[in-house]
Amino acid sequence: METSFQFANPLWLWLLLVLPLIAILRGRSGRAVALRLPSISDARGVGGSPKSRMGGLLLSLLLLGLALTIVALARPQLGKGRTEVETSGIDIMLAIDVSGSMQAMDFKIDGQAMNRLEVVKNVVEEFVGERPGDRIGMVGFAGRPYLVSPLTLDHDWLKNRLKEVQIGRVEDGTAIGSAIASSVNHLRDSDAKSRIMVLLTDGVNNGGAANPVTAAEAAKTLGIKIYTIGAGTQGQAPMPMRDMFGRTHMRMVDVEIDEESLREIAKLTGGQYFRATDTDSLVEIYNEINELETTKRTMKKYEDYEELFLFALLPGLGLILLERVLGETRFRHLP
Repeated sequence: METSFQFANPLWLWLLLVLPLIAILRGRSGRAVALRLPSISDARGVGGSPKSRMGGLLLSLLLLGLALTIVALARPQLGKGRTEVETSGIDIMLAIDVSGSMQAMDFKIDGQAMNRLEVVKNVVEEFVGERPGDRIGMVGFAGRPYLVSPLTLDHDWLKNRLKEVQIGRVEDGTAIGSAIASSVNHLRDSDAKSRIMVLLTDGVNNGGAANPVTAAEAAKTLGIKIYTIGAGTQGQAPMPMRDMFGRTHMRMVDVEIDEESLREIAKLTGGQYFRATDTDSLVEIYNEINELETTKRTMKKYEDYEELFLFALLPGLGLILLERVLGETRFRHLP
């Protein structure tokens, strides 16, 4: 349940600006004391102000009453409602390479060099945020795959799990085929009308028991589409290396991505292959996949507004009435 507060006629609130002017004018005029006193000594006992002592109280009652009345005219409302978003019918498994080569510092964020994995995590988090109606799961892989998150609509939980993804959790290597097989296994029982997988890697399959193309054929049989992304600059990339004294140095290493296999996997399943050589191109790729796999989501919004003007109007009129009564009775000035 969502709650909100609003004024149905907010233009009336501009009248509040008149109240300080009323206060100034009434303060200047005041209520003159009209008692006739037989001597100066008697006058000293009356008090030292030519204004009525209760004038300030009466003025405060009037101004507060007027303010509450103006607020009532603006019609304050408390909105109670809820929004329901129907799922889009798309289930997505994200497979992210967490091998040692993902430490290469060839991507940047705001001009600062970052390793590939940290940039990928940032971009994937934005991608997840753009798809509130999809069930999304995640697999990390190096020498073998492991489940980061099953398919879920709880994207806040998914993003928290994404932050914990790091290099070195499993033995090193690049088990692309096993990552595909693992993702397919998590999608096979899904009854979504569309099931897709987004695989990102910066290397060549060199681990795991499954052949990437064979795993892709299994995905095709189940109607699962695979988008593949090769991440990394062309040629060479700076890689942090530690020497025998524990000091970190940057060394240029060759970049090797099996683009031919990644293209074949994507084509076989009806997906597409993309190459990300920097942060901007990586962002564009996930944006393109987002657009390619977008379906209309039904959003239902229910709202019910409770009128609150009486809570301001009744006290406001009461204060104005009280000011009039006191001004004409107990605190009435003598002529």
